[in-house]
Amino acid sequence: MANPILKMFANLNAAVYKATGGKWMGKMGKSDICVVRMQGARSGQWRDIPLMYVPNGDGVILVASLGGAPKNPVWYANLVAHPDISVTHRGRRMELRARLARPEEKPKLWPIADKHYAPYADYRARTTRDIPIFVCEPRG
Repeated sequence: MANPILKMFANLNAAVYKATGGKWMGKMGKSDICVVRMQGARSGQWRDIPLMYVPNGDGVILVASLGGAPKNPVWYANLVAHPDISVTHRGRRMELRARLARPEEKPKLWPIADKHYAPYADYRARTTRDIPIFVCEPRG
């Protein structure tokens, strides 16, 4: 079960972000945040989750790091079960389909992720878990 205070903050962050087009609560430090609308794996309910924004071509990369924790974030199961998502960044909405990056893709994806959010390198160093990366590309 997710930490209720963290969940409350994430909900507040997503609501403020969406209401202001990303002008408020749109950054963590110097790095941009996006809001990912995804369907819950078990509940089927739609959720807005603020995550680090890592642009990649016409889509984004989503890194399931959970700060280098030994387990995947709760939203990982959501994307595996329901890969069709929408991502909002600074008022721009993208309709995307998420897929897990293949092992051979990850060496090219990590430098892109690290460029947009440097702590990812620290997260990889503090865990033995192979941190999943989702490549999210336009649907259709």
